[in-house]
Amino acid sequence: MYHRRVPKLWEDTIEAHRRAVRDAAVEAAARLVADQGLASLTMSQVAKRAGIGRATLYKYFPDIESVLAAWHEDHIADHLRRLTDVAEHADPAERLRAVLLSFASITHQRHDGDLAALLHRGEHVARAHERLHAFIQTLVADAAADGTVRDDVPAGELATYCLHALTAAGAMASADAVGRLVEVTLAGLRPAPG
Repeated sequence: MYHRRVPKLWEDTIEAHRRAVRDAAVEAAARLVADQGLASLTMSQVAKRAGIGRATLYKYFPDIESVLAAWHEDHIADHLRRLTDVAEHADPAERLRAVLLSFASITHQRHDGDLAALLHRGEHVARAHERLHAFIQTLVADAAADGTVRDDVPAGELATYCLHALTAAGAMASADAVGRLVEVTLAGLRPAPG
């Protein structure tokens, strides 16, 4: 039996279309949540706002929770990209400071409580946290090797300290308070005098 292979250009076109439909649905859900909240969000509304049929939407997502999980996963990936982008400093201490400040600023931006409870569970969140922890651990280890961060505590433990300390940024009243929290966190990383 002869099977004709689909040309690469056609495969790329189909994949681009699938991605565009998925992205439109995810963006529509995010806008609807921002406009009207989570409680009344429906698949019909998402399909209408995205400009696609409900049947098409159901081919991509089985329910509203999966649409929101996809949005959250994209959101987390964007945050990780932002953190990577700010880590461009050559100096390890400045690189660590920039990433911790950016992480605290991201944490300071709050989700709606119901939305946060729904989204902050699942494998995608656990995977992202592992990647974030490994990234911070590497930055801490680099700064410890440079002598600007203590080396008497393993870098993994210090990374955990940073992430837990900076989650408090979500409760801070201002950007200035977030900056002070980052400075206090960095002070805990400095080598002991003498």
